[in-house]
Amino acid sequence: MASAHAQPPDPVTAHQHASGPVSPSPIVVPLDAAARASLTRHRVEAFAGDAHQHCEGVSLTALLRAHGAMSEAALQDDELDRYVRIDSRDGTRVLFSLAELDPTLGGRAVYLVDRCDGAPLDSAVGPLRLLVPADARPTRSLRQVDRIIVVAAP
Repeated sequence: MASAHAQPPDPVTAHQHASGPVSPSPIVVPLDAAARASLTRHRVEAFAGDAHQHCEGVSLTALLRAHGAMSEAALQDDELDRYVRIDSRDGTRVLFSLAELDPTLGGRAVYLVDRCDGAPLDSAVGPLRLLVPADARPTRSLRQVDRIIVVAAP
């Protein structure tokens, strides 16, 4: 006899809101050079201990918007429960809410850089590094970024 138990929804394929349409979750953001090529580059200062570096890269918000992971407009209802998870090769992860990044809400400036002091990042730091200049401590300035995904909170 077959069981009549309902299967829980699959949180990886879609996230349903009571008042909105189905939104995909997670969204994997491409990180290759082609995915960043059309975006405006920014100069960002980075501090690591006593070392001071001048880095270059793209805004995380611009990268998310360019690849459909964040709306171009101010965030609305169905995006307010989403967060960005950035993973590094060594397994370290950091999180930001989309609201924290949205210029009309939190306005947090976060950058994905690929060059510091005029040279590409070496393998110990790069090829991509996340920088959060306004953080009091550089704890979320992640080295060796290898994955960025946007996920709807459960």
